[in-house]
Amino acid sequence: MHLYIHIPFCHRVCPYCAFFKHTPGATDMRAFIESLIREAVLRLPSGGYAPETIFIGGGTPSMLSPIYFRRLMEGLRDRAGLDLSRLKEFSIEANPATFNLSKAQLWREMGVTRVSMGVQSFDADLLKLLGREHSPDEAAASVAILREAGIPQVNLDLMFSLPGQTIEQWRDSLARAIELKLDHISAYNLSYEEDTEFYRTYGANANNEEEDVAMFCLADEMLSSAGYRHYEISNYAKEGCVSHHNIAYWTGQDYYGLGPGAFGTIDGIRYENVGDTRAYSLALAGDLKQGGKPMEEAILPAGSQEDLRGDTQARRTELLGLSLRMDTGLPADLIREQDAGFIAALCEEGLAWREAQSGAVCLTLRGRLLVDEIATQLM
Repeated sequence: MHLYIHIPFCHRVCPYCAFFKHTPGATDMRAFIESLIREAVLRLPSGGYAPETIFIGGGTPSMLSPIYFRRLMEGLRDRAGLDLSRLKEFSIEANPATFNLSKAQLWREMGVTRVSMGVQSFDADLLKLLGREHSPDEAAASVAILREAGIPQVNLDLMFSLPGQTIEQWRDSLARAIELKLDHISAYNLSYEEDTEFYRTYGANANNEEEDVAMFCLADEMLSSAGYRHYEISNYAKEGCVSHHNIAYWTGQDYYGLGPGAFGTIDGIRYENVGDTRAYSLALAGDLKQGGKPMEEAILPAGSQEDLRGDTQARRTELLGLSLRMDTGLPADLIREQDAGFIAALCEEGLAWREAQSGAVCLTLRGRLLVDEIATQLM
């Protein structure tokens, strides 16, 4: 089992981001933390819950003051029965320059083992374009703070195929990241999502396929040469530093999601909390029942639950697309007899190979460039 906690607040909403987030405004932060704890009491198994991984994402969770972060963790432990004794990984997302040494030391004290920072670029002009509030030097300084605080693993998120970005700018960002001796690097191809400023400005088809391929291959070349395992299409890790929480998503494991706009999947039922922080907090402000209506109904809008138990084809389709993105490949039990010819053709063309012992189908670098098309054929 795994746990995700969504903190939707950002100092400034980035023009490319489609996740549920907003500036804090007049949000009562104490009441918000209380609502997270109350949802945990409602959702998590009674008698204690010992997840393998925890991921606090956003938004910008590093905006939380030390007082509220401590209150959240102690409330989850004392009132919701959160047990960290079996924890393999505890991640928190952060933005550079939103924390200092004492805050990072508190994270470590509360059990955090991994910090994932949204750096996106080491080019000052591109950072301005992206609406980021940190400088390249502040990003590097934030890594040093995390190391000084004793955080065992540090990840940086980088983005390529940005508007106007050159291959040399991308090369320089990768080189700066490598110099920092990070444990994990996520290298994402920017997509232009609806309801974002970038989509309205640049349109849905702003990506240049030739440039996308060149930047993807450059990341693979530079990061692999620096000793990073390209274990998922957008993720690279040093030995022993893969993201266990994300692997849980990619392999279809159960997880609880807490917070406004959060998703969760438990025993074949997927749910999505209401994407409205005020409505979420109000629903959980009083007792665990309000007017006879269970709080779970109050924070789950109509149609926000999906039953995956009886639809084996939908489940296979989802796992297929995710598995092909990983270097461990598509498990043999997801491969049908009618897929044999197509898979043989992929191997013959140098787009895939079969793992000898498990029979998994793994994509080569060239195959990964065509992952969506390959997944569609196998569906």
